[in-house]
Amino acid sequence: MNTIDQQLWDYIDGNLNETQRKSIEEKIETDISVKLQYEELLNFNTAFNEMELDEPSMSFTRNVMDSVALEPAPVSLKTKVDNRIIYSIGGFFVVSLMALLGYVFYNSTFTMPDFSRYLSVSFEIDKVITPTSLYIFLGIDLVLGLIYIDYFLRKKLNQNK
Repeated sequence: MNTIDQQLWDYIDGNLNETQRKSIEEKIETDISVKLQYEELLNFNTAFNEMELDEPSMSFTRNVMDSVALEPAPVSLKTKVDNRIIYSIGGFFVVSLMALLGYVFYNSTFTMPDFSRYLSVSFEIDKVITPTSLYIFLGIDLVLGLIYIDYFLRKKLNQNK
């Protein structure tokens, strides 16, 4: 629809403000093509208003609901994935990781340090247990505890169903 058609429909429906309404009235009075369009749209509007709306029968809703009730309930689609696809994707990643590991071993040099006969073993607990290591330990424990609680609650929920 071009803009003049839309403006004329809005004018006929009474959806324009005062300034827009006056400008459309001026266009209708001055331009013959706009006046012909306006009269044509006005005829359409009166024809539409004179039409009687068809109403469905009183048992329409009941008939529709009965026909819906007779149809079988839709079944969810369950697709089966071919195991060969899964194995080929997994094989690709295993081969890629093996190739990367082989490349790393091929390009690295292995040297063993010389061990002296006098091996001193001193274990200072203050150097091992630092606040950072303690926070890491507690964080890992927290995550493991949350995983256990989730497993326990899911198991209990499945038993209740």
